Amino acid sequence: MGKGLHGKVQGEGGDVVLLHGLFGQSSNLQSIARALETKFRVHSLDLPDHGKSPWSDAGPSINSYADAVDAWMTAQGIQSAYVLGHSLGGKVAMALALKRPARIKRLIVADIAPVTYAPSHQAVFKGLQAVAEAGCATRKAAGLILERYIDEPNVRQFLLLSLGKEEGATALVWRLNHAALAQAYPLLLAGLSSDTPFEHPALFIRGALSGYVDDKYLPATQRLFPNFRLETLEGVGHWLHAEAPDLFNEQVLEFFAD
Repeated sequence: MGKGLHGKVQGEGGDVVLLHGLFGQSSNLQSIARALETKFRVHSLDLPDHGKSPWSDAGPSINSYADAVDAWMTAQGIQSAYVLGHSLGGKVAMALALKRPARIKRLIVADIAPVTYAPSHQAVFKGLQAVAEAGCATRKAAGLILERYIDEPNVRQFLLLSLGKEEGATALVWRLNHAALAQAYPLLLAGLSSDTPFEHPALFIRGALSGYVDDKYLPATQRLFPNFRLETLEGVGHWLHAEAPDLFNEQVLEFFAD
């Protein structure tokens, strides 16, 4: 990767690294960043192939993304940090913890488990491709195209945040490397494995209305993260940091402050 990851820094104190989910960007976790900035120096990163970060030379994968975060920490002179990841970002955080445990003081994984998931984003990829081919001049036009593929308005709005305009251009373009993400999608769904478990404290937070962290995934989590604790937020789905920010932020602050 030619240059480092793009990120936003706010606050002073011990280092916290925040990693967003698939199709997202650093601003998705701004609520928790603001909650943490009074006690920590918070780094909200764009993962490779997302936001303003470079597109990955090796292609998208959990391990290549973990390596990119590791290299970014080295470049920043950060020996170790508190790390929080949501969804895909949670898998990347787990992979980093298993590969480079000394990097992570405490780990928080939001609504994802270290297991292989069934494909569920095919319609999103089709919508992203359709918008790219249309050369839309406005987000409204792009949103109308996405409606053909994606029923949920909140998902469409979330995706439209990643549309931008290059200087001098008339058409909006995706800041997502959507073609490479579609091709590498099975790698992003893959489970994690390691001969050596991550022994440091880990907090897994799941939404009670989300199916991403089913009880059947807990034995696999226990094997890789034996010092983990599970918290379930009632009445909340996969976007727990956005649906119940006060509850979520309280859990995070308490765990990182221990």
